[in-house]
Amino acid sequence: MQICRTKAEARAVINDWRAHRCDVVLVPTMGFLHEGHLSLMRLARARAGANGKVIATIFVNPTQFEPGEDLDSYPRDEARDFDLLRAEGVDAVFAPDAAEVYDPKAQTIVETTELAKVLIGRLRPGHFRGVATVVTKLFNIIRPDAAVFGEKDFQQLAVIRTLVRDLDMDIEIIGGPIAREGDGLAMSSRNVRLSPAERAAAPVLAQALEQAAEMAPTGITASRLRSHVRATLEAEPRAQVQSVDIRDAVTLDTIAGPLTRPAVILLAAKFGQVFLIDNRVLHPAKEST
Repeated sequence: MQICRTKAEARAVINDWRAHRCDVVLVPTMGFLHEGHLSLMRLARARAGANGKVIATIFVNPTQFEPGEDLDSYPRDEARDFDLLRAEGVDAVFAPDAAEVYDPKAQTIVETTELAKVLIGRLRPGHFRGVATVVTKLFNIIRPDAAVFGEKDFQQLAVIRTLVRDLDMDIEIIGGPIAREGDGLAMSSRNVRLSPAERAAAPVLAQALEQAAEMAPTGITASRLRSHVRATLEAEPRAQVQSVDIRDAVTLDTIAGPLTRPAVILLAAKFGQVFLIDNRVLHPAKEST
């Protein structure tokens, strides 16, 4: 596995691959890898095919963290990450530092203006501007044919699909299913920072989503379903509910009445100082024929 620390090194590797007519599939990560990330590597390998190449990135992007968030405490273990990527047969990893990615005189940003303001964007102003900007930079550096992102960050995936569409980028965006622990908790690099008591409480997110999935086909309105899910979360003393939203699964538009088309329920909660998100696509009752 080739390790690239600079943009020039990464571009040299990509140019060599292109000279051999290889498809290139990118998997961006912030490191501290877990099974969820590794499942994305496998999706990338399947998309790349026998003659293609997979490149992962490990970069804790400072521009998507607001002051007071957990940038400094975000877990890191680069040597372990490299071992895991080698075991998955990843061909190269781009692991730059912030100074390599961001010129101090840079003044250009990328933002999906409406998607950046709602849901997690409302809770974390500037977050999706940082995401969209760094992903655009990675796309320009790597020039992939396809890129794989996890569906756990549902809004992030929507942001990336939107920027690719709006900026006419010829890149296939692939979403990878959420990987979960045995008790349903969505895998996240942040889970390691939960105390034992917080870790025991965190599966309430998955439990609330399961209840929502069971209730969605009954004709319940989005507002009533949202209230029920919020009550379930608030019954857990260690869950500090940040948001409960039900949106159109494709457009992320708000839904007021009964669910008549696929929707997504998006949860955000803090357990202690750890911010966790989760989601599930909901399906209404099938129309009788």
